[in-house]
Amino acid sequence: MKAEFDHIVIGVSRLAQDTARVEAQLGAPTGGGGAHPLMATHNRLMRLGGAGGYLEVIAVDPAAPSPSRSRWYTLDNPTTAARLAARPRALCWVASVPDLEEATRVCGYDAGTIIEVTRGDLRWRLTVPEDGGLAADGILPSLIEWPDGVNPVAALPVEDVALGSVIASHPDPAFITACMTNLGLGHLVTVAGGPSSLAFDIRTGSGTVRID
Repeated sequence: MKAEFDHIVIGVSRLAQDTARVEAQLGAPTGGGGAHPLMATHNRLMRLGGAGGYLEVIAVDPAAPSPSRSRWYTLDNPTTAARLAARPRALCWVASVPDLEEATRVCGYDAGTIIEVTRGDLRWRLTVPEDGGLAADGILPSLIEWPDGVNPVAALPVEDVALGSVIASHPDPAFITACMTNLGLGHLVTVAGGPSSLAFDIRTGSGTVRID
């Protein structure tokens, strides 16, 4: 299975105010984005240069009705809420695949249930655990399949910002490495042994910024 890097997910407590903090850190603006009715969340996006993909800033949407299921990316978790109240944090990352059923079969880990999500006119399929959790605390990617391969940043300008690498630690780094090899994404992830942690090294016009 050949997967590709799709995007990184930065969680925040208040979308407008905290997105401004991320923009200031990276020296580049976000654009696009909108609301996800199924999850009662909303987001802003930044198209990345380098190897491509994009950055997503996401938060609980206080104006939306409570969802009928757990929100994705642990956004209903009180521990996550407390972390995001302090500052923007790395939550997880997402890999795109051409065949989501096949990818979930061969990836080597439980990526979650395949669901369909909408935002405005956009539709896509994504793996999300029923409890809103994350595979290996977000170190292993959620898997996504875009209809016709078109993602939401196709119309946004490319910014002078790029993902350098995904930096992680995990009690079983060999397991993480094996799963990344299954997806063909081992080059993106640097993993060491230890308690679970996740960070993104992001290259900007003024140097590398780490968001953890």
